[in-house]
Amino acid sequence: MPKNRGGNTVAEVTKLVEPIIENLGLRLWNVCYVKEGAEYYLRIFVDKDGGVTIDDCETVTRAVDDPLDKLDPIEGNYILEVSSPGVERELILDRHFDEYLGSPVMVKLIRPDENNIREYKGTLISHDKETITLMLDNGKEAVIKKKATVYIKLDDFNIY
Repeated sequence: MPKNRGGNTVAEVTKLVEPIIENLGLRLWNVCYVKEGAEYYLRIFVDKDGGVTIDDCETVTRAVDDPLDKLDPIEGNYILEVSSPGVERELILDRHFDEYLGSPVMVKLIRPDENNIREYKGTLISHDKETITLMLDNGKEAVIKKKATVYIKLDDFNIY
């Protein structure tokens, strides 16, 4: 089974690949290391103004492949995937929430809340380490704990 060597795999990979990606004129959106079925995946999401192309993803893959092999943060086999975060990008890091304050978002909760609601749509008006606050269409605010969510994504149908 793959294991982290000397710390957090995602943190080690992020520290290694971020300057490489920035040198290519892109921004690192996020790094994920997950097991799906029998396979382990190292996913690197990149972004840039105007959108990410397949060529951008290929360029990043080639640029980070050798440095990752040398760092060897993951013991065992894994599949490296490089892609765009997409239009309905998931907001995960504080800088994501900062960048999209005032934007429409969709939130799915792990389980229904005290009002028996499991999905929210609204405008992201604030956030802190533990919560986000949305302005709903009815003019009310909803404060949602981040740890209670399946995801918080941009609502692409209401952005453009």
